[in-house]
Amino acid sequence: MSRRDLLIEIGTEELPPKALDALSDAFAEGIASGLQEANVEFDEYIAYASPRRLAVLLKNVNESQPDSEVEKRGPAIKSAFDDAGNPSKAAEGFARGCGVAVSDLETMKTDKGEWLLFRMQEKGKPTTALVPEIVSQSLAKLPIPKRMRWGDSSEEFVRPVHWVVLLFGDDVIEATILGIAAGRESRGHRFHHPQGINLQNPNDYIDRLDNPGRVIVDRDVRRQAILQQAEQAAEKLGGRALINDDLLQEVSALVEWPIAIAGDFDEHFLEVPAESLISSMQDHQKYFPVTDAEGNLLPHFITISNIDSKDPDRVKEGNERVIRPRLADAAFFWQQDCRHPLETRMAALDKVVFQNKLGSVGDKSRRVAKIAEKIAEQLGADKQHAHRAALLSKCDLMSEMVGEFADLQGIMGRYYAEKDGEAEDVAIALDEQYMPRFAGDELPTTMTGQILAVADKIDTLLGIFAIGQKPSGVKDPFALRRAAIGVLRILIERDLMLDLREILGFAADALEDVIDARDVVEDVVDFMLERLRVYYTSQDIPLDVYDAVAVLKPTRPVDFDRRVLAVNSFRSLDAAESLAAANKRIRNILKKIDGECPQTVDVNLFQEDAEKTLHEKVEAFATLVIPMFAQGDYKSALEELSALREPVDNFFDKVMVMSDDQTLKNNRVALLAKLYGLFLEAADLSRLQS
Repeated sequence: MSRRDLLIEIGTEELPPKALDALSDAFAEGIASGLQEANVEFDEYIAYASPRRLAVLLKNVNESQPDSEVEKRGPAIKSAFDDAGNPSKAAEGFARGCGVAVSDLETMKTDKGEWLLFRMQEKGKPTTALVPEIVSQSLAKLPIPKRMRWGDSSEEFVRPVHWVVLLFGDDVIEATILGIAAGRESRGHRFHHPQGINLQNPNDYIDRLDNPGRVIVDRDVRRQAILQQAEQAAEKLGGRALINDDLLQEVSALVEWPIAIAGDFDEHFLEVPAESLISSMQDHQKYFPVTDAEGNLLPHFITISNIDSKDPDRVKEGNERVIRPRLADAAFFWQQDCRHPLETRMAALDKVVFQNKLGSVGDKSRRVAKIAEKIAEQLGADKQHAHRAALLSKCDLMSEMVGEFADLQGIMGRYYAEKDGEAEDVAIALDEQYMPRFAGDELPTTMTGQILAVADKIDTLLGIFAIGQKPSGVKDPFALRRAAIGVLRILIERDLMLDLREILGFAADALEDVIDARDVVEDVVDFMLERLRVYYTSQDIPLDVYDAVAVLKPTRPVDFDRRVLAVNSFRSLDAAESLAAANKRIRNILKKIDGECPQTVDVNLFQEDAEKTLHEKVEAFATLVIPMFAQGDYKSALEELSALREPVDNFFDKVMVMSDDQTLKNNRVALLAKLYGLFLEAADLSRLQS
């Protein structure tokens, strides 16, 4: 069967830049899935996109579906013919529906009887007949929250559609998509080449759009061009372009022919906190700021133009005029905010609702101050600093700067606190309270910052659970999952030996005037420990290792982590599989014991050398490893216990545990329970998979 390349392009008005990648991927995947479901083979597909188009190129697509055999089962033989062998009305109706005579039907035998069967070869449909519907379905399924209409058309899409290309090899697939007749004519850059571009075949697409079209349709190539140009422009200025992935993606979705242009702004703006200037440049203007080698902001920026201007200086001047009032606004907000100490904004927080049933942001700050003070006491940290940082923690929300640049909350609090002469760790904590802000983000470095971050998140977790709004399914409006993993990361990775149940108790005490949260403390503990499943999976630690520890429910995350790392290390030992199997066997034996499990081992009842030896080893190793467990050195303890493999295996080979003699049986069960309990000091190894 011959094959050809297939090009599909939907030309539109400028698409939403932040959604472009998602739309492109979904469109390409929809086309590919549609062809696969239709059983049309192809080698690969490539998604292309620019601000004015979504496209997909599929390589070596079959010209049609393969022929297939169609079977239809008719009535049962006993109801298809009478006693004389004449066809019944049911048989005749079935044959008529299949377009054949009854005599042309076959018989199918099954375990449940015999049936009439119609069988025929169905010729596969040509790909050209399938593509239009596949394209339409893919477009209909795109993740578009709100569609629009344009002109007199009843068609709906994210933006008005102006052209459609459906090119199969050298041939156009005749179809109407979103009210537009498909053809072979694409269009170039809106300004540099607005006229049509005739495509002879799909292989022309990249080159013809590039020249004469002045459009880079490959997203990755366009993104790399922007990155390279911005870096080169910044280097000429003696600095480095500050480029984050989100902004790079968004800028790439705004231009089809990127041209980097460097601009300048007045140096006096550098007296304003750099983060506010950076936020203004990135969020409002989509500019790349420029820093020196130490990360200090320089009075320059890089903008990516969509036009290769004959007079780039005018483009530069225009962008400088635009950015000047933006930076002036930031400078004005800074000056206004600095006129009043940060603490003067505390009263205003009482007028801002945190959550209807949990009071104001001011109420939350005072609760967090109580929790932070208790945590500081547990850690031997400065209680006054923790309390002060908590009271000031949300004050910057009432500042002019954060009102304009919400992403600067905490950051501006640190600047204002420093200017007010607050203690250094208190000021830093106002920024660090929000850490980690996203997966993989850095953690607080100061003890006060760590305490505040934990206290704030713990108050939110317990409060929201208490009012019955814990996460369900994918819904998590208060970002409780992120808060939980944030607390766990801080406690584990900063080695803070705090007990979740205890600090949640502090939070419950702080909430007692608002709501009784005691009943949900255990629910929050379980919710938080469950988050560790994802935490360890991301570190390639097997789930059965997590399960072996989680079943014991250690509520100190640092202790939980030490156990997990120890079990994961133990798992790689030669003795691990045998001892895990032995623990599983012991657990099953103990489950069968009616009533209370025997506790006392009587050495005088031993009849086999194997049970005597095992008892001696268990006693000796208990003396050795119990102090290790007490110190949290689970890794060394489990390594020592791995030496029990031989006496344990020998015991199960030589000793009948479930003896008919009840006294012997109880004695042996008690020995196994003691052995099992020794391993349980670290984890339930019976949960490990072989």
